[in-house]
Amino acid sequence: MKKFLLPALLISAITLTAQTDQRIYDIINAVSAERIENDVTKLANFGTRHTLSDTVSTTRGIGAARRWIKNEFEKTSTECQGCLNVFFQKDLVKKGANDRIVKDVEVVNVLAIQKGTKYPNRYIIMSGDIDSRVSDPNNYTDDAPGANDNATGMAGTLEAARVLSKYKFENSIIYMGLSGEEQGLFGGGGVAQFMKDKGWDVIGIFNNDMIGNIKGVDGTISNVDFRIFSEPVPPTETEKQRKARRFYGGEVDGVSRQLARYIHKNVKLYMPEMNPMMIYRLDRFGRGGHHRPFNDAGFPGIRIMEAHENYTQQHQDVRVEDGIAYGDVLEHVNFAYVTKLTAVNAINLASIAWAPPSPTTVKIGGIVKPAAKFQWSKVDGAKGYKIYWRDTTSPTWDHSRYVGDVTEFTLDGIVIDNFFFGVSAVGKDGFESPVVFPNGIFR
Repeated sequence: MKKFLLPALLISAITLTAQTDQRIYDIINAVSAERIENDVTKLANFGTRHTLSDTVSTTRGIGAARRWIKNEFEKTSTECQGCLNVFFQKDLVKKGANDRIVKDVEVVNVLAIQKGTKYPNRYIIMSGDIDSRVSDPNNYTDDAPGANDNATGMAGTLEAARVLSKYKFENSIIYMGLSGEEQGLFGGGGVAQFMKDKGWDVIGIFNNDMIGNIKGVDGTISNVDFRIFSEPVPPTETEKQRKARRFYGGEVDGVSRQLARYIHKNVKLYMPEMNPMMIYRLDRFGRGGHHRPFNDAGFPGIRIMEAHENYTQQHQDVRVEDGIAYGDVLEHVNFAYVTKLTAVNAINLASIAWAPPSPTTVKIGGIVKPAAKFQWSKVDGAKGYKIYWRDTTSPTWDHSRYVGDVTEFTLDGIVIDNFFFGVSAVGKDGFESPVVFPNGIFR
């Protein structure tokens, strides 16, 4: 067994210098604010995209919107010689499924899949929502432009597909427009079940829901802050796993939280002007987003969104009342900000899609010893592995050590009780998998 023999204080201070890849900067620069503005404008001009709205018209309603989205993905696919498989995924939701389903409706999602060259059955996903609403969630006839909520997330997804389709990736990427969000997360639920039925290996989903507002209802204005919501542990954990956490930790180290940390770290490296705020919560207080059905299915998933919301501009009838202009209209969208958050998504999709899979098993040992010991499963395609550690109170992986192409390692001088640890796989170009928190013990 190889050993790392430096004193503990020196070990804890070491952070492996991060390598950068020019392609990531190229991706950032390729994201177009003009194309995004055109797409948001087009989506808002469908009048309403309510899930229960018109499906026959070519100019108004959710039917026209989803056909246009599908056509845009198909245009992108044509430009990359058919690199995207574009299709509708649909489920019938019956009247009375909840109090927001007042008639039978087909909830139709749009998927565009860019297949990976080495791991075609592993998928990293970006999603936006197609549907919109006004004050009354059951009003499916009045204008609901939904410019920020959520034409911005949908436009960002379309643009990410345009940019990333120029590249080849080892893992598959799915660009996705989901319906039924405002009526009860039905689109995400349908797709998550569809993926489970097909046995797809879902690396994670980036749910983008409102990525265009920079002026908060509290008066704060910022075009660099954004939030990453993630739940601490999967809702699918077993009773055995829950009991183990009492003794070994991991209360804030579930797979979705590791996905959030991955994005945070990558943004700090490649887009240091941005301020990613990791929010230790599934979603906003008492509210829900379209990553939740994927979490419920056991898949990692996070929500990326603006940091400063304005509640007069979401879920509102378009009107002026007491001198306040209500409604989710185009004039409130900051397209430069949408461009930045689209780039945040694109660079993380690319980084994960270029990376090898995470180790399936990571075991930790070293109880009552002045050393932390690790064993992990070998990953096909990894050139080596990196051990991460952090103070138990730290939100981020602050220290790391690249240990090469081995499947066990000992950090001498590190007391296991004082830190949390994890292991990632590193590919030939330096791209890393999400970190895996130890899921086994050895002595």
